[in-house]
Parts: sequence; C-alpha cells; structure tokens
Amino acid sequence: MEKLNIKSWAIEDRPREKLMLRGINSLSNAELIAILIGSGNRKESAVDLSKRILISVQNNLGNLANLSVEELQRFNGIGEAKAISVLTALELGKRQFSENIEVKPKITCSKDAFELMYQRIGDLRHEEFWVLYLDNANKVLDKYQLSKGGLTATLVDVRLVFKRAIELSSVGMVLCHNHPSGKMQPSHADIELTKQIKEAGVTLNIKLLDHLIISKKRYFSFADEAVL
Repeated sequence: MEKLNIKSWAIEDRPREKLMLRGINSLSNAELIAILIGSGNRKESAVDLSKRILISVQNNLGNLANLSVEELQRFNGIGEAKAISVLTALELGKRQFSENIEVKPKITCSKDAFELMYQRIGDLRHEEFWVLYLDNANKVLDKYQLSKGGLTATLVDVRLVFKRAIELSSVGMVLCHNHPSGKMQPSHADIELTKQIKEAGVTLNIKLLDHLIISKKRYFSFADEAVL
C-alpha cells in the first residue's frame, strides 16, 4: 500500500497548516516534531515517523531530550541536521521552563530547591553536581554546575564550591546532585562530602542549608531527613 504523503492530507490535518488555522496549541507532540524534521522516509510521513520516535521513549519528552544525536539518527529518515533540530528545540523548552521558575528564585524549603533543579538534572543518565548559592534572604544568586560525571559518580572539589561562594558573597548554599540509578538514599561518599562542605562552611561563615538527591519525580533532602 502506497504511503499517503502529507501534501495529500486535508489542509486542516497538515501540521503547518493546522498550526496556522487553529494555533500551535492544537498540535500534538508528534505534529510539533514533524514540523521540526520536515519530512519522513519512503515508508512513513513526518508525523508517522515522529509518532514512532515518541513511542520508543514512552511518549515522554524528557526521555526524548536525553537521547543523543547518534541515537536519533538510528531512525530511518533522521539525519544529523534533523536530530540536532529536535534536541535544540527540547533544550530551549527546558531553558524557558527554568526562566519561568526563576522569576522568584527564593529557597524556603527543600521542595523549592527540587522544583528549581529537577528539570535540569532529574532525568539525566549521568551524574551532575550543582550548587545553589543564596544571599541572606535565601534568594538564589547563582545555579552553578560544579561537576559532571558518569553513571555512578561525579568528582567534587570542595575548594571550588567555596571559591564560587566567595566570588558571589554568598551566605548560604544548597547542594544538588542526581542519581541516574533512581535510588534516593545517599551513598557513604555523599554523606562524607556533605560533612566536609558543612564543616568548611562554618569556618567561612557560609551555611550549608541542604543537600538534595534528585530524580525526575522525587528527591531526598539531607535537611528534612536530619542527615545534615
């Protein structure tokens, strides 16, 4: 059976035309991705190819954003340029989400820190260690990526933690890192590192307020669990 080309569809069912007629909110995720990639392959339209890509990541845009250019190129019809376009659009969405949250970047509890960081590191497949530097009103002065590691660990230089704090004249910090395994309990290394940073902060009068282990939907707070 010959594939029905998008140009043969009713005008209101073509992604670009549908956007113009009904607005961008009327488009499905697959239709939005179809506009980004422009065309499919000999057997699939851009929309059908987009649907298949989404199915492969359980229809989860976060999972899609974590694919590499090479992984997207495994789909017939997706070359390097198309893969880069899709990942670029998803990264812009992440950054726009972060900007909206940062309208009032103030940390009053562990949940505030989680909501500020989970879009950035919650569903990564490698570990990243970030520090939120706070002023005396607990407003965020900076979100700083201290290190980026592998599947099970990332190295942290305690000196660099405080170097940035001194540069910003920060008086408080919240540490954040993710566990790609999904396990929320802190490791022995996590606990020891937290103790080192807390003790160093006492000398410099820079208070460690919390340390969060973050996944996509939940987190472990050292402060809430009285581990800090």
